[in-house]
Amino acid sequence: MSWTDERVALLSKLWADGLSASQIATQLGGVTRNAVIGKVHRLGLSGRAKSPGTSARPRKPRANAAAKSASHADATSSAPRRPQTMGATALKFEAEIEAQAAIAPQPKDDVVVPISKRASILTINEQTCKWPIGDPGGNDFHFCGHDSKEGAPYCTYHCKVAYQPASDRRRRAS
Repeated sequence: MSWTDERVALLSKLWADGLSASQIATQLGGVTRNAVIGKVHRLGLSGRAKSPGTSARPRKPRANAAAKSASHADATSSAPRRPQTMGATALKFEAEIEAQAAIAPQPKDDVVVPISKRASILTINEQTCKWPIGDPGGNDFHFCGHDSKEGAPYCTYHCKVAYQPASDRRRRAS
């Protein structure tokens, strides 16, 4: 299909009337919407009239635009973020804090393991706790070395840290 002078004139008229590229392609026949868009671009046609079906109506401002600007202001301010005090998420936030506080004891980085109990990769066995302590690349890296529970890789304390009852996990997930 080639662009003849008659087809170009019809394209220009339909474009000025405000028809969409798809509608023009249908009326011309034998061309695609993209071909119409390309030809309009190459001809430099602009200044379209509004199509009869569209009316210029003012847009409503988005409801969350104010919230976004407020949250942006909160994120950029140096004040600490406060928990939400209204709505359903406020209760959820408080429940999460309480649930986290009730979880098994968290390991501290400064847990002191007696030097006599410290185990290296060469000295751990099936009866010793294999909980790693420190940076594996550092000189002070070691394993806990306390007696482990039967059938578990860790001592009683580290088992409490590592394993959580399924009911606690489900409660936190919901």
